[in-house]
Amino acid sequence: MTSTQMLKTLRVDQVGSLSGPASLRALVEGNAVGTVSDDELTRAQDVAIRDVIRKQQEIGLPVLTDGEFRRRNFQDSFGAAVSGYDVPENLKQSHIDRQDEITKAAFARAEQNFEAAGPPVAQRSAVRERLKLVKNVPLEEYRFASAIATAPVKETLVSADRILQRFAWERSKAIYADVDRFVADVVAIEREMISQLVKAGCQYIQIDAPGYTAYGDDVSLDRMRSRGEDPNENLERAIRADNAIIAGFEGVVFGIHLCRGNPRTIDPVTGRVQAQWHREGHYDQYAERLFSELHHDRLLLEYDTERAGGFEPLRFVPKGKVAVLGLVTTKSEEVETVDTLQRRIAEASTFLSPDQLALSPQCGFGGVGTTVVLPEEVQWRKFQIILETAGRVWGAMS
Repeated sequence: MTSTQMLKTLRVDQVGSLSGPASLRALVEGNAVGTVSDDELTRAQDVAIRDVIRKQQEIGLPVLTDGEFRRRNFQDSFGAAVSGYDVPENLKQSHIDRQDEITKAAFARAEQNFEAAGPPVAQRSAVRERLKLVKNVPLEEYRFASAIATAPVKETLVSADRILQRFAWERSKAIYADVDRFVADVVAIEREMISQLVKAGCQYIQIDAPGYTAYGDDVSLDRMRSRGEDPNENLERAIRADNAIIAGFEGVVFGIHLCRGNPRTIDPVTGRVQAQWHREGHYDQYAERLFSELHHDRLLLEYDTERAGGFEPLRFVPKGKVAVLGLVTTKSEEVETVDTLQRRIAEASTFLSPDQLALSPQCGFGGVGTTVVLPEEVQWRKFQIILETAGRVWGAMS
């Protein structure tokens, strides 16, 4: 079996961000307000990334990430890589400030003003000139991480769909006369980023696509329509763009994470980390179309709560693709059991062959750009449970 085939059929996966150490998160905030220099922050990130890669290797994870410890937000993979957006003068500070806009109630939908000024893609932003690639953020991350890792390192980029949803076209017509011209630039930029990653040796690239779940969420659909957009046209355009981004790259495995949002807060009663979310609606509403039309090898799905619905949509996963079941939540300190995970995988197996299934956390653990992340010891216990479950179900982790 080639290395590409092994990566394509991994039984254990992870989604990207890991729980950033409290000391590093404090330095990120200090850097945003000017009390910590860029060099000091970079040195601390280097140390933290070496440590988190060592820990991943020690417990036997078959694919590694740098924890996204260099990103204030996962969408920085594009927003911080390009020029051309109309952004606040103090962009670093706006990453921190936007946390205050999110509703704090546990077990509730986290609402936020995405029209406010802030980091591009994380916020809905206009452009003041055509987009240009100025810094390949994932490439810089990969080069550092892969140089110290003994297992494959995956990199994450944000999907064209999310970039499009966070593009204020109505305020950008002087630069892009129509949306398709903007799409063409996005596709070209992301293809160049991927090309550079592939040349550097990266064989597994994950596309973070939290926007697609908007097409089954009434609140998100109403927002599109209120801007004069046709959700069906948006969806068709996004699928074409995301497929164009990955087309023709041989020897590379592409995964796509269909996410409902990953906010979390502190339960005021227990003082423990508890879940929030951005999206509602089951995969049933769009699974047949997305699972069959997106060309990615691995579909990373969130199945940690009843909001995802049942496993029936897995019947739409084509032969040759793997559905990665995100059964382990990254938004609660409660640690799942092996028996529960085995039972749920067995349920999923009634709709899709176990040979086309894998196991992962539901989403990232939070990185360094948010004030609420799972305690590191809880994160590692969850990974241990994932590894033990995969060993029982499939007899191997890869």
